[in-house]
Amino acid sequence: MCHLCEGPVVGGWYKVLDRFIPGTTKVDALKKMLLDQGGFAPCFLGCFLPLVGALNGLSAQDNWAKLQRDYPDALITSYYLWPAVQLANFYLVPLHYRLAVVQCVAVIWNSYLSWKAHRL
Repeated sequence: MCHLCEGPVVGGWYKVLDRFIPGTTKVDALKKMLLDQGGFAPCFLGCFLPLVGALNGLSAQDNWAKLQRDYPDALITSYYLWPAVQLANFYLVPLHYRLAVVQCVAVIWNSYLSWKAHRL
């Protein structure tokens, strides 16, 4: 997904989470992180990889095969990084700064995703 689209999508998601689970206690942060990592992250990654494949000209069949090969590893790898980041983000960072925190960490994560998505 392009970085111009990523910010509004993630920022909008954080607003939805804050409306659905208001508060900043440790329990609230844990609930938000679990929803983020259990729902949003798998969907976002599942959209990102095939979109990059399509933009790179992969056929539908090749794109599907690449998604099946790369998605599980990318999702597992994301779980090494993002739950801790998001738990701290939801607990310690005010809503209007959360996207900036995530974008700083995303420089590293997006480098990994770019490598993963462009590996044939």
